[in-house]
Amino acid sequence: MLDRATEWWGVIVPSFTHTQWVENFRMSEETYLYLCNNLRPAMERQDTAFRECIPLKKRVAIALWKLGTGSEYRSIGHLFGVSNTTVCRCVQDFCAAAETLLVPELICSPDQEKFAEMADYTENRWGLPQCVGAIDGSHIPILAPQEYHCDYFNRKGWHSIILQEVVDGKGHFWNVFAGMPGSLHDARVLRLSSLWELASRGNYFPPCTRNIGGVNAGHYILGDNAYSLQDWLIKTFPDNGWLTAEHVIYNKKICRARVVVENAFGRLKGRWRCLMKRND
Repeated sequence: MLDRATEWWGVIVPSFTHTQWVENFRMSEETYLYLCNNLRPAMERQDTAFRECIPLKKRVAIALWKLGTGSEYRSIGHLFGVSNTTVCRCVQDFCAAAETLLVPELICSPDQEKFAEMADYTENRWGLPQCVGAIDGSHIPILAPQEYHCDYFNRKGWHSIILQEVVDGKGHFWNVFAGMPGSLHDARVLRLSSLWELASRGNYFPPCTRNIGGVNAGHYILGDNAYSLQDWLIKTFPDNGWLTAEHVIYNKKICRARVVVENAFGRLKGRWRCLMKRND
């Protein structure tokens, strides 16, 4: 093992204030400890006869630093006193553990009571009854894969995968679908997701209807004009120059409410800067 400097992690970080924790690791120390405790079964390692393992807290911190800053492996290795390979393994182990242990707990399909709560919040804030959220997609930059790289070349001129998300009126994620090649259209990505399959069968949203203007409307989400109109997905009227005053007011209400999903993407990428750079 090489002799590496570890003063920053061993001396400087323990003296961080709450503000410094949020600025450097994108979360409070309490949230960081919550992650350590929940990811312990998958990320903790044991000492061997050859060398001491890297402590769990340090492994989680390395991963958070990479995800939060998008820095190079070499720079992070110098900062934490570990090798480039160790940084890479910590990041991969953290992401795999989070997908296995945290995603099922934190991003899950709402039940009937939760749907009703989300609909009430959206109606009180934007005046849209029965609306439970908004859907949109975003391109996440990646390094071009060796196989089928043309499939990942998007219309903006770079390689990406598509992240599709549905958020409620507060901007909380409750449905996520990621990994489709960047060349696909948003409507095609939706049709390939489990949300489309279940919602089209009528098995996703609870059978809670409400009479709105003489129509029994169930729960629905908001989308932009890239998506096809469904009884559970509402979008604005296309501006073809013949919109009535009622159509214009309707479109403004939809757009004001749908901006919550764009803000959620902004907060996500602002906190986790790795999503702004090409991921390996």
